[in-house]
Amino acid sequence: MILVTGATGQLGNLIVNNLIKRGTPANQIVVAVRSPEKAQTLAEQGVVVRKADYSDPASLNAAFEGVKRLVLVSSSEIGQRFPQHKNVIDAAKQAHVELLAYTSIIRAQESPLALAEEHVQTEQALVASGVPFVMLRNGWYSENYTASVAMALEHGVVLGSAGQGKYSTAARQDYAEAAAIVITSDNQAGKTYELAGDEAFTLAEYAAAISEVTGKSVVYQDLPVEEYTKVLIGVGLPEAFAGLLAHSDVGASKGGLFSDSKDLSTLIGRPTTSIKDSIKAAL
Repeated sequence: MILVTGATGQLGNLIVNNLIKRGTPANQIVVAVRSPEKAQTLAEQGVVVRKADYSDPASLNAAFEGVKRLVLVSSSEIGQRFPQHKNVIDAAKQAHVELLAYTSIIRAQESPLALAEEHVQTEQALVASGVPFVMLRNGWYSENYTASVAMALEHGVVLGSAGQGKYSTAARQDYAEAAAIVITSDNQAGKTYELAGDEAFTLAEYAAAISEVTGKSVVYQDLPVEEYTKVLIGVGLPEAFAGLLAHSDVGASKGGLFSDSKDLSTLIGRPTTSIKDSIKAAL
């Protein structure tokens, strides 16, 4: 039995779909979700749906019964991630899980991003737990930017605070495919994969790619982090999250979201999805 947490989220759902596509029988896949009604489509495919909450250890203990391998998709609740992940690790240990794959962040141990802190804490807890683990250190998702490509086209500008910092992004599908491959492969315990896109780009180059794909002029405007934070709040993001995203751009300016690792394309056996293809998909 292979369990995937957060399977109603964007990455988790793609991981489940990739497991099925790669030949794992649906009835050997368990999804632990907070709202089982949101997993109806998976249930209709034969996937086992169990109610569980990262913050409820008892629910995790019940959900992990009989599970041999587990993909821990990192929680989206920033500030609560580490205690929630620790609950999952403890439950995995109690269930005698044979392999836990954790979706961490690229170059976690040396990252200048504030986002990395809870990932580092989780990695340390995994090492101390005795649970066999594999680290999937995911880079930035291309969709983090292409989700707002329509806005960039409307205003003719991409805003950010990344300067000349490079992003080694890949599509969520690429990361999901890699996770499905790793969790179904042998001899993975103890490995760390630095997962990044094959091609890196600056935000100025990203704006130029939008222009090339659409034929409409889009430029990059670099802003002070405080001003960029205000812009993000102005488009509806919560203040704390807006600040975190803006400071992630600053981290990118220091190389925090760049990697020349080819672990991702090696795992999936093909080039990672280009930013231009991600822009076309978003459009």
